[in-house]
Amino acid sequence: MTGCTSMASNSEDLKAFILSLEEQALKLWNRGNPDGFIELSSDDVVYIDPAFKNKLEGKKALEEYYNSIRGKVEIDRYNMIEPTVLLSSDVAVLAYDYEAYRDDRTFRMHCTEVFKLDSSEQWKIIHTHWSFCPV
Repeated sequence: MTGCTSMASNSEDLKAFILSLEEQALKLWNRGNPDGFIELSSDDVVYIDPAFKNKLEGKKALEEYYNSIRGKVEIDRYNMIEPTVLLSSDVAVLAYDYEAYRDDRTFRMHCTEVFKLDSSEQWKIIHTHWSFCPV
């Protein structure tokens, strides 16, 4: 995922680029590999997940969590439902519903990711928020 630098020339290209970053990271994640999300995350990322009592703050804390479940996530297939990307200069907000299928079961989560263009012209996740939603 070393292609985090944006070459997008217009807003539609940038929206597609942000979506592609998430899709690349999800493909790895669904095979138990969190490296795509680790690479995309900023040093000061904030991560909120209903599995935790408190939010995680900082890339180090997020990486420790991801490494504790490395190899344990196995998703047979998934859908990103109605992804939307909103843009504002050096910030992009991606929101979608994540629908995953594993062992004849389906689960669905809301996801919001906030990306920021950093000083090296790379889009990094500064905030992730997952929440449950009914199937």
